[in-house]
Amino acid sequence: MTSSTPDSSATAPAGIPPVLAEVVRSGFVEGHHRGSLVVLAADGSVELALGDTSAPVFPRSANKPMQAAAVLRAGLELSGERLALAAASHSGETFHRELVRTMLSEFRIPEDALQTPPDLPLDPVEAEACLAAGLGRDRVTMNCSGKHAAMIAACAVNGWDTDSYLAADHPLQRLALQVVEETSGESVAHVGTDGCGAPLMAISLTGLARAFRGFVLAEPGTPERRVADAMRAHPEYVAGTRRADTWLMREVPGALSKMGAEAVQAVALPDGRSLAFKIDDGALRATGPVLARALSLLGVDVPAVARMAEAPLLGGGRQVGEIRATF
Repeated sequence: MTSSTPDSSATAPAGIPPVLAEVVRSGFVEGHHRGSLVVLAADGSVELALGDTSAPVFPRSANKPMQAAAVLRAGLELSGERLALAAASHSGETFHRELVRTMLSEFRIPEDALQTPPDLPLDPVEAEACLAAGLGRDRVTMNCSGKHAAMIAACAVNGWDTDSYLAADHPLQRLALQVVEETSGESVAHVGTDGCGAPLMAISLTGLARAFRGFVLAEPGTPERRVADAMRAHPEYVAGTRRADTWLMREVPGALSKMGAEAVQAVALPDGRSLAFKIDDGALRATGPVLARALSLLGVDVPAVARMAEAPLLGGGRQVGEIRATF
C-alpha cells in the first residue's frame, strides 16, 4: 500500500529513537513506532545501528538462552526438547504443558513449587480453547514455566534453597548474571524483575546481539552451544506452532531466534551475523515488519520473512492498511 504522506525517516533528533515502523490506514500515516536496532556482521562488527544501541534495555525473554545456559553451568542435565523448553516463552499448547509436568515429575518437583504467576496460554487460539474446555489460569500454562522448572531442578541438584530461587542474590541467579555478562561482553547495567518474577538483567542491544552471536558460534558441547542447538532443533518448544521464532528457526537452518516482551527481538545466523532490536513503546504488532525488514537486509529470503512482514490493519472487517518498516 502506498501513502499520500511523505515516507517516515529512520533518523531522529538526538535522544529520540528513530521511527522503525509506521501505521498506514487508508493511505494515511496515522502513527509511528520508534525504536533502536543493531545488526552485527559475521566478524562481530556493527554493520547497522539505528538509534542508541549502546544504551541498556531489558531484553525480557530474549535473556532466556543465557538463563538456560546458567542451569547447565549449575550442573543440571537437560537436553533436547527439555532444554529448549527451559529457554522458552512457550505458547501454552498441550504439548508444552505436558512436557513441563513431565519435567516436574522427573525432578520430583511439586507443581506448586513453581513461582510463575498463574496465566492462560500465551497463544490466543490456545487460550480460547482452554477457556472453552473450562480450564483456568495455572502456573504450568504460564509461558515461563519451563524455565522455572529448570531453575528449581538446578537448585535441587546443588542443594540450594528452592523457595528463594527467584531472589537476585540466590546462587543460581548470580550465575545467570555472570552468563549474561560474559556472553554480552558488558556489565549488567541494572537488575529488575521480569513478568514471571525472575531477575531481569539490563544490557545493550549490541550486547544482546553479541550474546546470540556467541551462542551460535560457541564450541560444541559448551553450555551456550548446547542451548543454541536444542532451541534450533526443537523450535516449537521455544515458542509454538503459530509463532515467528518457530517459523524462522524451522526455515533458516542454523538460525537462533528469541523474542521478548515489550517488543524485543534477537536473532543470530549460523555464520555469526546477528541482530537485536526493541520497539520503544513495546508494541508487539510492529515486531514482525521490523524483523522481516532486518532479515531482508541480511539476505534472508524464506516464507517466514514474508509472513512476519504481514501486519494488516482492518476496517469494517477488511484490510484497509498495514504496519510497515521504514528503514
